[in-house]
Amino acid sequence: MVAPRTVGEVMTRDVVQVGPTTPFKEVVRLLDHHRISGLPVVDTDDKVLGVLSGSDLVRAQAYREGSAPPLAVNAQDMMSSPAITVHPEQSVPDAARLMERRGVERLPVVDEADRLIGIATRRDLLRVFLRADEDIRREVTEEIIGATEALPSDAVLVSVSDGVITLEGRVELRSRVPEIVYAAWRLEGVVGVVNGLGFRVDDCAEPAGPARVGSG
Repeated sequence: MVAPRTVGEVMTRDVVQVGPTTPFKEVVRLLDHHRISGLPVVDTDDKVLGVLSGSDLVRAQAYREGSAPPLAVNAQDMMSSPAITVHPEQSVPDAARLMERRGVERLPVVDEADRLIGIATRRDLLRVFLRADEDIRREVTEEIIGATEALPSDAVLVSVSDGVITLEGRVELRSRVPEIVYAAWRLEGVVGVVNGLGFRVDDCAEPAGPARVGSG
């Protein structure tokens, strides 16, 4: 079975970054010039201190109070910290789940010393879904069904449309159905799985209790 792609394979290596004392206007210029919506804030050792997004910049201005001129505002005053980071060897699906769970748009990628080596955005992670339907169908048929089930080749029908796998047919054991569905769901480029599998033997049923012998 093909292993999921890693963050290191899809991340952007040429990272636009700033230091903690970078002024507000310079941050805005960088975002506009590079047409990006956020960037990491790093110290002199390239360790990530936080992440700055356009939303952080807007929030910083919205919370200005009073009529007195504000003090100089720089990156460390506006950044979201601590930063949520990932390592390059982590899988794309795991990174996508982390991004969704924490509600962030980008993940700085760090090495074993926590130094910045890249950044993974939602756009980077979504590239895996460009995988062709026929490639997905072939992997499910050959690597999941074919490698684990001693079945006739036509016992399970696999079809894929726009990344959604449909499974139809019958396997030997009931316990294999959720295993197959989960394995298919974990494949790179899969959007969803429609399960239409049946089974011949219910190996999940409760065993029958011992028969009682009545007295005469």
